[in-house]
Amino acid sequence: MQSALLIVGHGSRDPDGTREFLQLVELLRQRQPDRIIEPGFLEFAHPIIAAGIDRCIERGAKSITVLPGMLTAAGHTKNDIPSEIHEAAQRYPDVEFRYGRHLHTHAKLIELCQLRLEQAERSAKPIPRSETLLLLVGRGSSDPDANADVLKIARMLCEGMGYGWPAVAYIGVTTPLLDDALRRCGQFGFRRIIVFSYFLFTGVLEKRIRRTTEEFAQAQAALDVVYAGYLNAHPYLADAFADRADEAIHGEPNMNCALCKYRVRLPGFEHQVGEPQVGHHHHVRGAGQHTHHHHHHDHDHDHHHEHDHRH
Repeated sequence: MQSALLIVGHGSRDPDGTREFLQLVELLRQRQPDRIIEPGFLEFAHPIIAAGIDRCIERGAKSITVLPGMLTAAGHTKNDIPSEIHEAAQRYPDVEFRYGRHLHTHAKLIELCQLRLEQAERSAKPIPRSETLLLLVGRGSSDPDANADVLKIARMLCEGMGYGWPAVAYIGVTTPLLDDALRRCGQFGFRRIIVFSYFLFTGVLEKRIRRTTEEFAQAQAALDVVYAGYLNAHPYLADAFADRADEAIHGEPNMNCALCKYRVRLPGFEHQVGEPQVGHHHHVRGAGQHTHHHHHHDHDHDHHHEHDHRH
């Protein structure tokens, strides 16, 4: 059965953003030349989602997997795209539709963030990461689930790469907004603030973040402010989309091992990939069931250290 993949972008008023999205679609087509892969946009750009689905079916698709080209799960992912799929399913009752999940905190996204930050650092003056504050800027949503993902990415990057402090800001809808965050972060006493836009592609908002950061930097005499850009089309990003497509088609286990430091390369924890996974709680497994066994533990040793819970 001929299957198709429809990648749904938000769409941008900025043609640069649309062009970058289509570059990503082309990367995916190069990887899977035998598969029907088409773009569709929610707004501001063409083809719209319905036209993208029509195109898949014109090319012979009997099954369509729809992937949201979104970093977080807010209204577009949870409501708008499912509504479009429902309408398409009514138009094409003989076509099988699957809906994949958003990119979320995929390990390849974190690797790509790391790559962009390292690129920016190489072209800046040498300042230790311990004296650098990382400020991650998200889109901002009325959905706290989406906003929380930005915090998680900031924490993982900061902890893995060794920055002195993680901070987040948003360019709209929720707080802290970028202007306020930059001003407050500038008072923390770090020598550098490195600003990264947690955006897939450029567009009106990404360019506003860049401009706001540059204006703030010009007003700082003693503080080094570096703008590290955004994710952009890259093989790592194509990897993440390919994984989401496979999940939608083949399913995945419920236990989330996708960001386990023992299974994937995470910044700062690469040495732990493949480490033997030994439970820390073997000494208390089944405790309380056999009251005739009396074990004397050194409680300071057993319970006053931080356990590393592994899968």
